[in-house]
Amino acid sequence: MMRLCWLLFLVAAMATLHLALGVPPSARDLRHCPTSCGDVNITYPFGIGTGCFRPGFELICNTTTKPPKLFFGNTTEISYQYPYGYVRASVVFNIATTPGLLGTYSRSWQAPGRVLSTYTTNSLVIVGCGIDVYLFRSHTNILQGYCRSECTNMALMDKKLSGRPCNGIGCCTIDLPGGVRAFRFNITQREETHSVALGNSTIKAFLSDSQFYFNTADLLSEKINANTIGATSLFFSVAITDQLNCSTAQLGLNKTDYACSDGSTCVDQRNQRGYSCTCPADSFDYDNPYLLHGCKQGIPIQFIATENKEYTNIPFPFGLEQGCSAKKKFQLNCTSNQTLIGRPPMQMEVTSISVDEGLVYLDRVDENTTARHFTDYEVDRLLENIFMDDTDFNLSKVYGVWKWSVSNISCETANNNTAYACISDHSECVPVTQSNVYFGYRCKCSPGYKGNPYTRPGCTDIDECSRPNFCKGICKNREGNYSCTGCPYGTYFDPVETKCIPTQPHERRHNIVIGVVIGLVVGTGVLALSLVLTILLRRWKRGIQKKIRRAYFRKNKGLVLERLISSDESVAHSTKIFSLEELERAPDHFNSTRILGRGGHGIVYKGILSDQRVVAIKRSKIVEQGEIDQFVNEVAILSQIIHRNVVKLFGCCFESEVPLLVYEFISNGTLYDILHGDMSTECSLKWDDRVRISLETASALAYLHCAASIPIFHKDVKSANILLNDNFTTKVSDFGASRSISIDETHVVTIVQGTFGYLDPEYYHTGQLTAKSDVYSFGVILVELLTRKKPIFLNCSGEKQNLCHYFLQSLRDKTTTDMLDSQVVEEGNLGEIDEFVSLAEACLRLRGEDRPTMKEVESRLQLLRANITKKIQDESQKNVEAMQLFPSVYDSTSFTQNVDIGMDADSLTQLASTCHTMEQELVSLTR
Repeated sequence: MMRLCWLLFLVAAMATLHLALGVPPSARDLRHCPTSCGDVNITYPFGIGTGCFRPGFELICNTTTKPPKLFFGNTTEISYQYPYGYVRASVVFNIATTPGLLGTYSRSWQAPGRVLSTYTTNSLVIVGCGIDVYLFRSHTNILQGYCRSECTNMALMDKKLSGRPCNGIGCCTIDLPGGVRAFRFNITQREETHSVALGNSTIKAFLSDSQFYFNTADLLSEKINANTIGATSLFFSVAITDQLNCSTAQLGLNKTDYACSDGSTCVDQRNQRGYSCTCPADSFDYDNPYLLHGCKQGIPIQFIATENKEYTNIPFPFGLEQGCSAKKKFQLNCTSNQTLIGRPPMQMEVTSISVDEGLVYLDRVDENTTARHFTDYEVDRLLENIFMDDTDFNLSKVYGVWKWSVSNISCETANNNTAYACISDHSECVPVTQSNVYFGYRCKCSPGYKGNPYTRPGCTDIDECSRPNFCKGICKNREGNYSCTGCPYGTYFDPVETKCIPTQPHERRHNIVIGVVIGLVVGTGVLALSLVLTILLRRWKRGIQKKIRRAYFRKNKGLVLERLISSDESVAHSTKIFSLEELERAPDHFNSTRILGRGGHGIVYKGILSDQRVVAIKRSKIVEQGEIDQFVNEVAILSQIIHRNVVKLFGCCFESEVPLLVYEFISNGTLYDILHGDMSTECSLKWDDRVRISLETASALAYLHCAASIPIFHKDVKSANILLNDNFTTKVSDFGASRSISIDETHVVTIVQGTFGYLDPEYYHTGQLTAKSDVYSFGVILVELLTRKKPIFLNCSGEKQNLCHYFLQSLRDKTTTDMLDSQVVEEGNLGEIDEFVSLAEACLRLRGEDRPTMKEVESRLQLLRANITKKIQDESQKNVEAMQLFPSVYDSTSFTQNVDIGMDADSLTQLASTCHTMEQELVSLTR
């Protein structure tokens, strides 16, 4: 007996000496130490008894309780210890109070040896009535948190609050950050009126890392949710705090106190003093970095050649025991009814493993097991922490499915490595990627083989011919492949006997008849179904199109125009609301070859209606409410105007995204094109025609200003908006910017809008649109007719010149003749030209009040036109008389030419045929 005691003393003394020298103890040195207390296992550096623990890690086992409880200091109860640096412990404070007396109670907690710190964010939970709780940083008066708990009627609290998280009624919580090693708090009682049943309520405080659900019984009992308060626990991380960090411990004067064993890794504590030790990723869960030779490397994969015999549903490289898995990360933990992967508390259940696909299917741990159950909120963080430093596992986008690889090297590198995992014949290497990121490689059997590519022989041939009805003919299995040929003539494949058998003659005919009938029935059914579906689809599309068109009709102010047209019988007779189908067919679905021109407010297309009328269709360029309002404005104005020199509106359509207007087709284009078109094909424009065009334009504008039912200001008078038909009759167009006013108004204030070069300076500066603004723009057209120059043209120096300024300056310099068109000078006499120039100058006066009205302009042009006509008639009469006196001098050709001078219609027709030929185009459109 004495010898045994002496032997134990020597072992303890050697262990104590070993620790004093700073060398990590071995498992042999600690074999005499207690390994558990009750249900809790104990691993070094923690321990009970001399020589069994590292300084600062001594535990106390209270054997007076059943079962025994393990304590670290006075207030910290250890409920579980993990060998890789974590413990699960409870921190509880029972505050004894005196009924009827209000007081303030101060409590504090400090990790024994300051080697523990909270692992994640936790909560300080306080259960009690009428209390204020103040949380302070340890050894300071710096407030870190505050909460209040109050109570109401006991029955009401039991009905409304039981089973719900703390909300300040009966209990309250204060959040604690991770890494806390000490704190203190004060509880101050407040005078509060509550039910008699709560008169003996107690105050309890504890730490928790999960949601606490309140129960009114907690106020009167020493238990929380039917458990003792000590059962409420949280995770703490363990650190060696006798040195500042790893560098100090490894290189300092106290190097003998270095806690990490050989083969382990030292890790600094984040933002606080101390360090911890960890084993490499390939080590196993039971390895201990604080013991001598405590970290064991994972078994090299090339030495593994056996399968898990007892657990046939767990294929290699996964395994349950040491030596049965390729690496530590592939080792699973089997409980009574679950297979787990990971380390507590970060564990999940393995439901299935697919070696061929390289996938592991995971699920939450059943909460009825000893492992911790995680809520939905914690699942994402859980998955991120399992194998957080492993590159051989990659969480795929599908929740609960993990991709895995054998090693994070390429197939090419692995194939040249002695540790190449694909050791079976007929196996191949497969790269593992996720979102184009490479994670490593895995193995699979080659096509035509099945089994486990990580064992030898693992991949065996697949007998495809043994699968029922896999080949509906003659099947021959080959190594890694198979062949399938159809049944010979006169035989057919019997799925019951799974072979080819002879076909009887009557059966053959019967089968042909059945086949024909089935084919006809199926074909007819498919045809009928296709027809029905086509009809339904067309009706559905037609209904959708009607809804869309109706929506566009309302958006484009179609209802407003509809009421406007229907309210006036004369307008309803001349203006039609067209359907979208008809206006889409007219310009060949708005083919770009049908574009006639591009105005300030839309594109104009040429088209032919169903009644063979050739029309111009105007389509808005952009879908904006302002553009739609301008189109509506144009329809409203044109529908009320009836004048031979104003373009006629046939109708409109508002069923499309952009509104459409339909006008009469004007064949000879615009005055601008004729005056300023290509000089190589430039048409001659006689002096008489220029006067007549200006007169007809003035007549249309005078009608708008004075004779229309409502005075209308055009606002965009320019040569590009003056159209000429086959007879060169003038048509004023483009009323998108026009404004109508009441009879008693003289002007209207608008946003300045118009074309540069034609814009009235007075309107530009004041924003007041008047009838004289159109007069100014008309004056610019008169100068264009006189000079055949653009409103903005290039002078001899190549500089841009304003035509109006140039014209007025030439009047002052008396050099007007130099800028006149040669044809005007040749055909017009000096008096006519002077009158035309004088009228243009009057229209271009700077002040609007100094300009004539359009009616006055029309009168002066009528007088000028009459004088020119009379002169032409007199000249024609003289030619006729001369021919009668001297018939031999005049032949028929010269007579015809002279007579034509006095016939306006004939001369204009001749000019039209010279400039524009429309017959061929019209014929091609009507085909």
